[in-house]
Amino acid sequence: DGTNSILFNLWANANKIIYDADNVITNSAPIADKNYAAGLIAYSSVFKAMAIGNMSQYWEKIPSSIGANVSFVTRIEGFNKAIAVIDNALAVISANPMSATFLAQIPAGIDITNTLYALKARYALFAGNYPLALTAANQVDLTKRSAFNFDAITLNPIFEISTSTNNVFQPTDANLGLTGVNIPDAADKRVGFYTTTAATAPSVRINGFGAAVSTAFPIYLPGEITLIKAEVYARQAAPDLTSSLTELNKVVTKTAATDPFGVGAALPALTGTYTQQQLLDLIYKNRCIELYM
Repeated sequence: DGTNSILFNLWANANKIIYDADNVITNSAPIADKNYAAGLIAYSSVFKAMAIGNMSQYWEKIPSSIGANVSFVTRIEGFNKAIAVIDNALAVISANPMSATFLAQIPAGIDITNTLYALKARYALFAGNYPLALTAANQVDLTKRSAFNFDAITLNPIFEISTSTNNVFQPTDANLGLTGVNIPDAADKRVGFYTTTAATAPSVRINGFGAAVSTAFPIYLPGEITLIKAEVYARQAAPDLTSSLTELNKVVTKTAATDPFGVGAALPALTGTYTQQQLLDLIYKNRCIELYM
């Protein structure tokens, strides 16, 4: 839709990121310092994979490559293209570990290896490749952070666009926009993490990862990876509902103090017997809350 500036900007920027990443990846190959080149390739691949993955999440078909008059592929093929980018990066850094010199020259905050595995798990789940999603998710160190860092010069864009002025967008309500059985439990501490209240309108405002100029924004949350495992166990060919509930409860009972980003529901564990659909519904609910905005 060429008349929707938000969609247009997402489309245009994603394709520009892929174009720029391709330039870096292609031109890194001849570099004599293979460890430095590996860092360039892996770092650029994070952004290329996210750009392909984001388009695949928003559109049913995406361009097969960069250029004029290119063909289109399905969103599932798009997710698999993103996974291929990630696999190439992982192979490169396995053969030649990223150099300390390179890592000292990029913005602090991004854990490249963990991010590659986290994105692989995300896109494999979306593509319906459940064994691959579980394998990748198990490779992610859930004690580590990986985020875009911001400061007074490079501003947190959510704070800059919305939180600072209360314009553009805001939480619809303290239920994070959820309704019915998906409304967060009254004791769920994630609601107080992601939103705050004010005496003047709007009464519910952005908190969490859009709270301030310098608030870091995670590329993925450890809770997302745990929920991927829960969903894989529930959706795989022979559903393992016991393991699914175990992983889901890790998110339900997690406290802010034990989460690298301070996101924790701190609720009692879910008990009893659940059907596959009931577990998938609960995973959905917790995805909406854990990954709000």
